Amino acid sequence: MSAQKSDEKTTAATPAKATAETLSQWQLIHRRFIKHKLAVAAMFVLILLYFLAIFAESFAPYTRMWKDLDHSYCPPQVVHFNLSDGIYVNTLKQHVDPITFQKSYFEVPGKPIPLGFFVKGEEYKLWGLSLLPSNRHFFGVDHDAYEKAYPDSDVVPTFYLLGADEYGRDIFSRIVYGSRISLSVGLVGVFFTFIFGMSIGGVSGYVGGSTDNIIQRGIEILNAFPRLPLWLALAAAMPQDWSPLEIYFAITIALSLLGWTRLARVVRGKILSLREEDYAMAARLIGASHGRIIFRHLLPGFTSHIIVALTLSVPGMILGETSLSFLGLGLRPPIVSWGVMLQDCMDVKAVSFYPWLMLPVIFIVLTVLCFNFLGDGLRDAADPYSSR
Repeated sequence: MSAQKSDEKTTAATPAKATAETLSQWQLIHRRFIKHKLAVAAMFVLILLYFLAIFAESFAPYTRMWKDLDHSYCPPQVVHFNLSDGIYVNTLKQHVDPITFQKSYFEVPGKPIPLGFFVKGEEYKLWGLSLLPSNRHFFGVDHDAYEKAYPDSDVVPTFYLLGADEYGRDIFSRIVYGSRISLSVGLVGVFFTFIFGMSIGGVSGYVGGSTDNIIQRGIEILNAFPRLPLWLALAAAMPQDWSPLEIYFAITIALSLLGWTRLARVVRGKILSLREEDYAMAARLIGASHGRIIFRHLLPGFTSHIIVALTLSVPGMILGETSLSFLGLGLRPPIVSWGVMLQDCMDVKAVSFYPWLMLPVIFIVLTVLCFNFLGDGLRDAADPYSSR
């Protein structure tokens, strides 16, 4: 009887074991990754942020440089909802202190400003292409409903979800536009990091000898420089008459020149352990070139580890751009990025009176944490000895 139960258990366990053994490396990584709930949640948050960045013109209530000086330093408006008025915000009225000249706002009851989805607003061109003009915004003031409710009003209704800056520009709209620059810096920077790290690290680990020593000593010298002063020196060396696009790519390349060393060390260590494997020796004996052995046979063996290293390097790129732009040595207006927006926070007095100017920091912290959580999840999933 016990032998029969033992046979049944063995038969029941065999299909599951066989299924696990027939899965590919990427399928096993995917199975382990989806069990990491925090990493999966971080991945979806990053997808949402990049989706907002791609279609920034549609999701921002106003255009990038739209401003209303009559609502300078307007505080964030609370969104209300009821069955009679739907989604709305109360009208704000400005009051200027006659002694300190400080502006303050208070709500005017009984005059709600209707809000809606896919409403008409400022004209824009999606991705700057003249072939894709539109005036529909995902969320904002419903001007048609406002004109029906107040036909005699000559006031242009405004809506500041996260408040306004000194020039009456909508902070939420500028954060959405700034995400396109700040998030893309990480991706573009990682591309150059991938090229430098893979090629230099691969050559260092495969060739070895004096070439390996020279490359590793050069990496150590580069890592010995303090990062922030070196970033400042590279940014200060850029000509002041460069266009915003040229400055953007220069900043990205400068960040990449300092971010490839960690990946190069990882690639070198893996190549050293794999170059004497049987399949690498067989490829060498049949006459395969050194480049083919490195990039066709050795590097694909630890692709998952490379992806993890690149994922964890993106936050450093984003923080580097933010730091340089905040100090005025990176991207400059009229470019909108999270670092450029934080230049308004250099005045402590302005931050104490208008704390909503610091809201881009929340998005920076959220993005960095999500990339770190995603990298941790990928690292655990790619580890064959992980307990997950």
